[in-house]
Amino acid sequence: MAPERRTHKRTKMVLPVKVSIRNGTELAYTMDITAGGARLGGVRAQLKPGEVISLTRGSQKAKFRIVWVQQLATSEFHAGIEALQPNERFWGVDLSCREREAQENVDTLMSLLKGSSRHK
Repeated sequence: MAPERRTHKRTKMVLPVKVSIRNGTELAYTMDITAGGARLGGVRAQLKPGEVISLTRGSQKAKFRIVWVQQLATSEFHAGIEALQPNERFWGVDLSCREREAQENVDTLMSLLKGSSRHK
């Protein structure tokens, strides 16, 4: 299995976004997000890895690079994108809090598992 290349934990979250690419704009949505990028769904335009797009979410606007593209149907694509200038506030969600909560949950589970193995 290939080593994990992600530097940020993904959080499953569907958020509407406007994608500006070449000479047009279309609506799409995130499938999961990180502080440094996202996985987009519902994209209708043909995207190419390496291409730079702009995303708008509310009053926030940022540029992203297409990392990978998966074609699902004739005119529907998923794409992995990375922020050219990471901005944790772009999504409007405190991702650091979610990462801490997830780590606390893992730590609690590990403590419970260690405690139950002693009682056997």
